[in-house]
Amino acid sequence: MITIVGSLNIDLITKVGCYPKLGETLLGSGFQTKFGGKGANQAVAVRKLGGEVQMIGCVGSDSYGNDYRTYLQKEGISIDNVEPVTHTSTGTATIIVAEGDNSIIVVPGANFALTPEMIESKKDAIAKSEVVVLQLEIPMETVEKVLEIAKENNVTTILNPAPFQSIPSHWWEMITYITPNEHEAAQLMKDVHFKEAYKEKMIMTNGSKGVLYYRNGKEYKISAPKVQVVDTTGAGDTFNGAFAYFLHEGYNLEETCKFATSAASLSVTKFGAQGGMPTLEELQKFMNGQH
Repeated sequence: MITIVGSLNIDLITKVGCYPKLGETLLGSGFQTKFGGKGANQAVAVRKLGGEVQMIGCVGSDSYGNDYRTYLQKEGISIDNVEPVTHTSTGTATIIVAEGDNSIIVVPGANFALTPEMIESKKDAIAKSEVVVLQLEIPMETVEKVLEIAKENNVTTILNPAPFQSIPSHWWEMITYITPNEHEAAQLMKDVHFKEAYKEKMIMTNGSKGVLYYRNGKEYKISAPKVQVVDTTGAGDTFNGAFAYFLHEGYNLEETCKFATSAASLSVTKFGAQGGMPTLEELQKFMNGQH
């Protein structure tokens, strides 16, 4: 079982020709709601590849929360530990797409209701997992609690340090793998507590340039396949989900990185974070040059 502990957001996407000025009302050209949040995205990525996955997180006791739980269930993701909370709304990301770029306002809402105390009550679910994946869209103390439980029970952990926050130095001993992008990796290595040995835990993603990792002090690179880019949203989440899946399936680190890099590359050829995530069959065809 792969367990994803993290965020669930509803993405509210508005397309408009240009950004409105203060106090101005504009007519938009399109609106969509999508299921998002780094945690749930990564759970969907695992599930699409065929992995057995459970989600631990919080939604509001509102229509968005109900819709999200129903959706995850339909996808085949266990929602036994997705808690509806009454005191706050489901997390949202309001995305304005204009002038070839986007602006995003994230309201964490129920994601910040996932407390260490709640994690304590889900200790068994974490302890029985083979792999646990985390991101930083939930409180830092909650992430720490999950890492502690996983460490006590010899569960492999993957921390995706996004959105970036500095990692407390004692976390490094509890993390099995950490998956920063190149900017996040530079920030991590600047920290005064960073040790050279920690590089062995780092799987660094670098967009179209692929992935870099270290083994026994030696640097290894996995290049990314060339693709026609449609939408890069969710590529990092696809990588993390695929990395967890192939690691769980017993592949070695090089093979796992190759599969995860190809999955992320394939995901950017379609629109939407979760919409572009490949199935195992699609990924195999792509890697065999049949795409």
